[in-house]
Amino acid sequence: MAANDEDQQITELVGRLTDKFPGVGAGVIADIVADVHRGFEGRPVRDFVPLLVERMATQKLVSTVR
Repeated sequence: MAANDEDQQITELVGRLTDKFPGVGAGVIADIVADVHRGFEGRPVRDFVPLLVERMATQKLVSTVR
């Protein structure tokens, strides 16, 4: 996966999670996604990174909302 594609998918992810968690500020969501995404820096296989970021960020948001 090209870096541009991954960046685009991460940007779209922030939008989806903002819609899914309207009670959480967009900045908070963007920070969580960025934090999770940074955890995958330097990993050679990038194909599933956006999916993994989405799952991990969603878990963090669910625990934040509770």
